[in-house]
Amino acid sequence: MATKSTKEAWSVSPEEYGRSLNGFGVNLLVRDMEASLAFAQDVLQAETVYWNEDFAVLRRGGASWMLHADHTYEDNPLLGFVQGQEGRGAGVELRLYDLDPDATEARARTRGDHVLSGAQDKPHGLRECYLLDPDGYCWVPSRPL
Repeated sequence: MATKSTKEAWSVSPEEYGRSLNGFGVNLLVRDMEASLAFAQDVLQAETVYWNEDFAVLRRGGASWMLHADHTYEDNPLLGFVQGQEGRGAGVELRLYDLDPDATEARARTRGDHVLSGAQDKPHGLRECYLLDPDGYCWVPSRPL
């Protein structure tokens, strides 16, 4: 893994963090770590557990996910697959439950982010909206009706 980080190392070793993971995990490859962090913090209201130029851990409610800068995947075949893609993760919805879709949509619009679909009541019992982050990942904040 190629690293660029000039930030102080996280107090948790990579091995220790890896052993702590269980269940289901999401890693998102991102072109611009700071832009992706700003979207997660400003729009999704995510807590940044840790970040540097290479890697970030984010949390909101019971959900957590990781961001990896493209250059950290230079030896991974996934990088060749996603580079040059207009929207990464095509066909995947990243859902954050119990996040007010109306307020989230408003924050996204204020920042000039791409709103695919504004907040709507859906027949499956949720109010939700569809947003694209700077890398084209589709986020769906929702709340029960």
